[in-house]
Amino acid sequence: MTVSEKYPLLDSINFPADLRALPADQLPQVAEELRRYLTHTVSQSGGHFSAGLGTVELTVALHYVFNTPYDPLVWDVGHQAYPHKILTGRKDKMPTIRTLNGICAFPNREESEYDAFGVGHSSTSISAALGMAIASQLKGEKRHCVAIIGDGSITGGMAFEAMNHAGDIGANMLVVLNDNDMSISPNVGALNKYLTKVISSRLYSSVREESKKVLSVMPNVWELARRTEEHVKGMIAPGTLFEELGFNYIGPIDGHDVETLVSTLENIKDLSGPVFLHVVTQKGKGYEPAEKDPLAYHGVPAFDPKQDSLPKAASVHPTYTQVFGKWLCDMAATDERLLGITPAMREGSGLVEFSKRYPARYFDVAIAEQHAVTLAAGQACLGMKPVVAIYSTFLQRAYDQLIHDVAIQNLDVLFALDRAGLVGPDGPTHAGVFDISFCAVFRIWC
Repeated sequence: MTVSEKYPLLDSINFPADLRALPADQLPQVAEELRRYLTHTVSQSGGHFSAGLGTVELTVALHYVFNTPYDPLVWDVGHQAYPHKILTGRKDKMPTIRTLNGICAFPNREESEYDAFGVGHSSTSISAALGMAIASQLKGEKRHCVAIIGDGSITGGMAFEAMNHAGDIGANMLVVLNDNDMSISPNVGALNKYLTKVISSRLYSSVREESKKVLSVMPNVWELARRTEEHVKGMIAPGTLFEELGFNYIGPIDGHDVETLVSTLENIKDLSGPVFLHVVTQKGKGYEPAEKDPLAYHGVPAFDPKQDSLPKAASVHPTYTQVFGKWLCDMAATDERLLGITPAMREGSGLVEFSKRYPARYFDVAIAEQHAVTLAAGQACLGMKPVVAIYSTFLQRAYDQLIHDVAIQNLDVLFALDRAGLVGPDGPTHAGVFDISFCAVFRIWC
C-alpha cells in the first residue's frame, strides 16, 4: 500500500495553502489521516505524543481559517505542535524528530517560517502574540495574531500579565485556550477548578438545549440566536474572569469538531479587540491507550502502536529522580519540618510517593516557578525546611527569586535540580547547562 493510499488527502498537503484549497467537508478526513500519521511517525521516533493527538482538529482549523505564515500562530510550550509541523512542510521529516540533525522537538524560528515564535518553556505565547499584534498595527499591517495556550500553561503568571496588558490596550489578537484538564501532571489550583466549572455548567447546558428546542421551529429567530450565542452565553456561563480582563470570551466549544471550529474561527477572526476562545479537547484523542493514560503517553520512546503498553526502560539502575524521591521520603520521616514543592512536575521530579505519604506537606503550585521559589522562602522564614524539586532548565525562570527572595535573605531552601546538563533530544530550550554558572554567584551570600 502506498502512502497516498493510506493518506490520500494528507499526502496532497505539503503546506497550509494546500489545506486551504480543499472543501471544508473534507477536513474531518484530513484530521483522521493526520492523527493516524502522527501515531505512525511518533511510534517510530518517540517524542511528545498525547498532547498532539488532542490538537489535531484545532490545528487543521487554524491553518484552514488563517493565512499562515502571514498570520502568526504562537504555540505555547510546543508539546502539541507535531500536527502543526506535519502540515507546514515537515511531514516527511517527522521520523527524524528529536534526533541529531533532525527536526526540533518544539517550534523553532530557524526551522520554519511557520514557527512564529521559538518555545519550550510555558506561558509565553500570549505575550509573544501580543507583541506581534502591536508590531503589526504599528506597521499598518492586518495580521491575525493567535496564541494557543493550554490550561496548564495559562496558570503561569506571565500569561495573566499579558492578558492584563492586552485587555488594557484593546489589542486585536486571539487567544485560544486548549483545555484538556492536563498539563504533564494533572492540573491543580483554583484556575483549573474555575475552568472545570465553565465546562460543566449545567445551567449553560440546559438553557442552550432548551433554547434549541423552542427556537428550532422559528428559523429566523433561531438564526439570530445562533449568531449571538456567544454573547448570550456570557450571562449564564461562568466565563466572566476573561471578560473582566477585557477579552471577548467565546466558548467552551468542542475541540474535536473541526467543522464547528472552522465556523467559529471564521465568525470571530475579524472581531475587534482581544478575543478569548475556550476549546475543550481530550489529551490522547483517537489512540485508546493514550486516552486512558495521557500522562504515560505524554512523552514516549519508540513503541508498537498495536500494543496496549509502552516498552519498559532497559536500564536496571535507579535514576537520579528515583533516588531523590526515596531520599525525600526518608528525610521527611525524620524531620516533620521538611516540605516538598514542585511547579507541576510531580511525576517528573520524583514526588509521587512523597505526595501520597505526606499530602499536607506537599505543594504542587502549577506551572509557576517564580511562585514556587518565593513560597519556599516564605516557609523558610518560619523555620520550615522546604525542598524545591525542579528541572534545571525551569529554574532559570526564577532567577530573580533565587537572588532576591532566597540568597540575599540567607534562607534555608534546598533546590533539587533534575535533568541537569545536556539532555539531548529536547534540544537547547531544555538543556540544563546554565545552573552551575548562575547558582555559583550565590556563594557571596553564604
